[in-house]
Amino acid sequence: MIITIIGTGYVGLVTGVCLSEFGFDVTCIDNQPEKVALLQKNISPIYEPGLEQMMRSNADEGRLHFEGDVSACVPGSDVVFLAVGTPSADNGEDVDLRYVFAAIEDIAPHLKDGVVVIVKCTVVPGTSKRIHDRIGELRPDLDFSVVSNPEFLREGSAIQDFMRPDRVVLGIHDDRGRMAAEQLYRPLKLQDTPITVGSLAGAELSKYAANAFLAMKVSFINQIADLCEKVDGNIIEVSEIIGLDGRIGDKFLRAGPGFGGSCFPKDTRALAAFARKVGAPQDLVEATIEVNEDRKRRMAERVLDAIGDPTGKTVTILGVAFKSDTDDIRESPALPVLDMLIEKGVNVRAFDPKATEPAAKLYPDVVWAGDPYEAALGAHAVVIMTEWNVLRALELDRLRDAMAVPLMIDLRNIHKRKEPTRFGFSYISIGRDRAEPTELDTAAE
Repeated sequence: MIITIIGTGYVGLVTGVCLSEFGFDVTCIDNQPEKVALLQKNISPIYEPGLEQMMRSNADEGRLHFEGDVSACVPGSDVVFLAVGTPSADNGEDVDLRYVFAAIEDIAPHLKDGVVVIVKCTVVPGTSKRIHDRIGELRPDLDFSVVSNPEFLREGSAIQDFMRPDRVVLGIHDDRGRMAAEQLYRPLKLQDTPITVGSLAGAELSKYAANAFLAMKVSFINQIADLCEKVDGNIIEVSEIIGLDGRIGDKFLRAGPGFGGSCFPKDTRALAAFARKVGAPQDLVEATIEVNEDRKRRMAERVLDAIGDPTGKTVTILGVAFKSDTDDIRESPALPVLDMLIEKGVNVRAFDPKATEPAAKLYPDVVWAGDPYEAALGAHAVVIMTEWNVLRALELDRLRDAMAVPLMIDLRNIHKRKEPTRFGFSYISIGRDRAEPTELDTAAE
């Protein structure tokens, strides 16, 4: 089976590399020559653990290729994946489908009879049918199928998510599309991965529903964390207890500064906007969006409250990626904190092991350091924004000695509550009481 992937963003690149690992012949297409040149050298434009190594091994085996011209590979393809971006529209809510339909215009003249077009990108219900109709308009004599196959990849663990997924979702409108998609995912079926087959619209909606539900869990536990702070509770204990309930589960119950990234914010807004248009408003999703935006703002205010008068103060931000194991800063909760600190005249220093390059372009006035200790020089507070392992393993005495004032604001709860206090820190976290310096109480909390 010959496969072409249109788009080498996060989804397209991971999908293409993993399918080549299954043994298929895969060509990934992108319209940016400089990006294609990097990919042809087996250099990934995104950071994802293990991705470059897998790219290199499959390219060496002759199964993985990168091109910039659809005419070079689409005519011979049995399956063409659409994996282009679907960003928010100018109104910040609706999905912008211009790249999807631009790709259709590009590939339609080159599609062969019997081809299966698989929609991998995140699109609102009804889009795959529109794609089918448009290809039919452009190529009225073409015999083809369209399948909806939404992705459920998490940045930082995308390869594992593709190779060992919870499920594979297929939305179909004919048997040929179903059979082709099932052949593609046969390696996963053989390891007992559930493969669900349903309608095009049902598959499209499943992606939005899944992300919205997980986003609601995040906002729920963050509000419970606020309640814990009012009643001397401990959100770590509460999360553990409710997570043991099999009906709830322990995933996405870590309190923090709010959700960000390329999926949850965009998808919750798109689902809410789409639902309003079709007359089925999603009040819980709307509330989740509002709670999360307010969360980010209040986290920035929490930092300012902790340092007092901002005049002459220096604050160190540790982690700017929206989560660990990625260089993605899109809608990261760290950005509103940076914005508010800069607006108030605070001197900001920062460190991130992978996201410095994109963040420095947005914040050229921030001092970007090569490690946490350099970043903390002269700081009146350090703020942990991303749960990188390097920040879990900080040498706290070394960090303290670099600072002007030993104040740690841990918005990810990556440290035990009393641990930093043994090194002289005042420690502020989420959903737990503030802890002050002591060398007497070393109990883990």
